[in-house]
Amino acid sequence: MAWAEYLYSSDSERLLERRLAPGGESLRDCLLLVQHPPVYTLGTGSTQDHLKFNIEDSPFEIFRVERGGEVTYHGPGQVVLYPLLDLRCYKQDVHWYMRALEEVVIRALAKLGVRGERIAGLTGVWVGGAKVAAIGVKIRRWHTMHGLALNVHPDLAHFRHIVPCGIGARPVGSLEQLVAGGVTARRASAALLDAFAEVFDAELQVEEVDGDAAAAVAQAEAAGGG
Repeated sequence: MAWAEYLYSSDSERLLERRLAPGGESLRDCLLLVQHPPVYTLGTGSTQDHLKFNIEDSPFEIFRVERGGEVTYHGPGQVVLYPLLDLRCYKQDVHWYMRALEEVVIRALAKLGVRGERIAGLTGVWVGGAKVAAIGVKIRRWHTMHGLALNVHPDLAHFRHIVPCGIGARPVGSLEQLVAGGVTARRASAALLDAFAEVFDAELQVEEVDGDAAAAVAQAEAAGGG
């Protein structure tokens, strides 16, 4: 996979504005699949209570983004999937969408020989009590932004500087710890795309893109959804 600087919020916001503008309904749904350099992101309602450092002396850049949830970490070895969807073509139900994203991860893990699960009352996907995938979204007029982050082989030490997603009682894990012989980001990405196509009943057309701030690593148009 290539690289995408963490300017996702402004770039995807512009894509969302295009989709919501007159005539934007003709734009097909797409998925942005990326890895980021090390950053911490705070959701709209996040406070600094879950940072274990002075915000003026952060180990990495911090971004406040328009998604739900508390602070999380993004970095190399973590695959991030951002669906830009019109839920009117699927199901106009936020709860359904969140559970569908969890199902995408659970099915992707199964393709890699790992049994993922949900935990009642919490958002995300877990293996053996450790969180391997975080989910945070924004939905505006039934158009989605943000998405999910799957820990493939990130440096888990960077999570120790925060209380990930505001959940202090449970550890963070990665596929590197779970898959015999390890797993690459590319293999995990392929599993995510296959699982997304199954869950959302979508036909994906995947295009590799040279990564910069505005371009995703891999772009996929969901022909079945738009």
